[in-house]
Amino acid sequence: MTVKEMTDALNLRAFTAEEGMEKTIEGGYTSDLLSDVMGYADAGFVWVTLQTHKNIMAIASLKELAAVVLVKGLIPDQDTLTLARQEGIALLGTSEQAFEFSGRLYRMLHP
Repeated sequence: MTVKEMTDALNLRAFTAEEGMEKTIEGGYTSDLLSDVMGYADAGFVWVTLQTHKNIMAIASLKELAAVVLVKGLIPDQDTLTLARQEGIALLGTSEQAFEFSGRLYRMLHP
């Protein structure tokens, strides 16, 4: 499944227009600790978080993540948006809580 397919199926808000939408999703990881994501998220994963600062995009780039999804209706900082576009990583949003969204994503990836 691509990031675009996930975005459409889960009705996500795309903060970055087309950046990274063609990437293939290999899995998902839910955490708000940057060090946890650095240690355990794999390339191609979707990162589900409530963090909105620019450091999330640095981690997403280093780990070669497919996308970052902000939960609870949170809006990314302008610096975060700029880095997402520069790195070509989809930055998405949902009004759902992390638990709810992670469950829906899991069901999509493991039907």
